[in-house]
Order: sequence, then structure tokens, then C-alpha cells
Amino acid sequence: MTRRPPRLLAALLVAVLAAAGCGAPDRGPRAWHEGRIFLATGNTTGVYYQLGGGYADVISRHLPGYEARAEPTGASVDNINRLVSGDMEIGFSLADTAADAVAGRGAFAGHPQPVRALARVYTNYTHVIVRSDAKIRNFAELRGRRISTGSPKSGTDIIAGRLLTASGMDPDRDVRRFTLSLPETVKRMRAGTLDAMFFSGGLPTPGIKDLLSTAPGEFVLLPVADLIDPLTTRYGSVYTTAALPKEVYGTATSTPTVTVANVILVSADMPDQLAYDLTRLLFTYQGDLVKVHPEAGNFTRESGARTDPIPLHPGAARYYRNG
Repeated sequence: MTRRPPRLLAALLVAVLAAAGCGAPDRGPRAWHEGRIFLATGNTTGVYYQLGGGYADVISRHLPGYEARAEPTGASVDNINRLVSGDMEIGFSLADTAADAVAGRGAFAGHPQPVRALARVYTNYTHVIVRSDAKIRNFAELRGRRISTGSPKSGTDIIAGRLLTASGMDPDRDVRRFTLSLPETVKRMRAGTLDAMFFSGGLPTPGIKDLLSTAPGEFVLLPVADLIDPLTTRYGSVYTTAALPKEVYGTATSTPTVTVANVILVSADMPDQLAYDLTRLLFTYQGDLVKVHPEAGNFTRESGARTDPIPLHPGAARYYRNG
């Protein structure tokens, strides 16, 4: 993936262009990070990437002095690391991963991360999909199978490991674990070189819809809601359950599964006014985002403010308080 030049180099380039009278656009003296906002999203066939692109377009059109662009990433853990490093300005994350980051546990053990939330948004559904010819009838029969648990440093990989552990399996010993992006996972499921896959995403997730709709009967969604008790015992109320409706992917029945909220994160050092403006745009132009993906309609100002245990950025808190 092509990334921008280091910030020092970018700043020097702007100075040189200005000195040369090259007409570089004036983003104003208060523009943060040279007026460039990069959004850390996820796999290119996931909802994060679609909504991130829509949000970037809203920011570029309606926030004077700033240009925004969505970037594909490894998702939650990767996004948080890149926010903290200053490589990205906004990041999508599963709420469980973000809670780990704030508390300094899990993938961030001993190192609490200075991230803050702009909003709690839609809910992710855990998709556990098996090949019909693998004859996997329940979660316990994943033992010994070839499984993709999602991209490295993704929220999917984390929740997959936790579900396997909750079922009494060691994620690194009791299954043949592959950490693959969603496009690569779908490719291998079709080829028959994987028996099962995990993905945590909104509804519908484009890559999942493509897999299930183009090969009816070849793949089955596995119910996993019965693992909620060991999950909540260990991790608290961050996990919930819901039925994945049969209409979403045209399956024979709805599928009880584990769900977790998504949050939009920024670094703690983002200026308050910018965080306020970004939160305002999210709700002012929510209708534009719904046109990009229907999950953008599944949150409100009231629900958006409920990010606990991830602290709201003070600028976002001011928006929810005062509008």
C-alpha cells in the first residue's frame, strides 16, 4: 500500500512550494497534520472500507481546509497502532479491541493506548462459515480443521481466538490457523483449501455476500451464540448476541451469533475543535453515508455517545452535549 511521505518531509515540501510561489493550496494556519486526514479502515471487501470511503468524501467536501482519504488496513489492532503512531488520523475498531487498547491488555498488554472515541456506530456480527463438504455440524467440530481467523492484527482475529478458547480449544494448537485477509480467505474457501472462516462485520459484508450468493449450498453459517456465557464471564458486557437474519445472505434460517459494537477512534491529541467538527459531520451527513452502506443508518446521536469503556474525545463529548 502506498503511504504518504513522513510528516517532516511533507512539511518541508509545503515550505519549498510556498517559497517558490508554486500556488500550493492554503489550508489555513490551524489545519492539523497539514490538513490531511487518513482513515484507517479494513479489508477492501468489508464494511469499514466502504463507510470509511464515504466518511472521507463527506470530510473532504464539508470541512474547509482538510482533505480525507480512506486507506485499507488490517483493521482494529492495526488501526489503533497507526493512530497512535500518527500515521492515521481516524480509525475504525471493534469495541472489544478498543477497550483492550485503553486498558492496556490483550494485544496491548502493559501499554495503554492514548485513543479516544468520536462515536459508537453500528454492530458487527460474527460470521463463522464452513464448507458444506467439510461436514462440520457444530463449533466443537472445528477442532483440527483448516481455519482462517482473519487478517493479522484485526478484531476478527481477536474474537476468533476468544471464541475458540471459550469452546475449550487452543487457537494455536487445536486448529490449523491461518491469518488471512477477507479477499484471500474467500478465495481459499472457494478453492477448498480452507474448511472454515471467521469474519466480524456489518450486514451485509460485501465479501461474505459474494461468497454465499455465488455458490448456494456450498457454505453454511455456523451458530455460535451459545458461547456468550464464557465470553462475558471473562470479558464483560462488550459482547452480546443476536440472530443474523436469513434475508441478509439468503440462507435457509437465521443464525444466532455473537455481536460487538464498532467505534470510530482518534488520537487523544487531536484538537478539540477538529474532533467536534468530525463528529458533527458524521451525523449531519449521515444520510449520505447510508447511501454508501445501510449500516450507516444503524446508530443515532444517543447511541453514538455510549462508548464506555472507551473515553469520548472532549470535542466529541461537546457535540453530544451541546449539538
